[in-house]
Amino acid sequence: QVQLVESGGGLVQAGDSLRLSCAASGRSFRIYSMGLGWFRQAPGKEREFVAAIIRSGGTTDYAGSVKGRFTISIDNAKNTVYLQINSLKPEDTAVYSCAARGGAYLKRSPSDYDYWGQGTQVTVSS
Repeated sequence: QVQLVESGGGLVQAGDSLRLSCAASGRSFRIYSMGLGWFRQAPGKEREFVAAIIRSGGTTDYAGSVKGRFTISIDNAKNTVYLQINSLKPEDTAVYSCAARGGAYLKRSPSDYDYWGQGTQVTVSS
């Protein structure tokens, strides 16, 4: 089992930056190589892939809509995955969730992930 807890969301203005954190714990997280991802879901919309990273090696993948503004990173010593978001836009408003899966693969589909956090709300005012 893997437990994921996100933090760092909030109400910000357009142009601001935020760093979201996802703290991971659990026996499975210590044993397996894992892929980790960030997704977001805006009201009335489907969950959308944002970024992914391989726990070992740090290989990353980004959705085209966020590339250049979002940066995913991992601190293995702290078992924490980060999502740095710069130049926030109102359309970035969503609940941001992190997810984990076994195996060192970069995946974009929510159905490829086995574990999910509860999400953290990001609201960007114009």
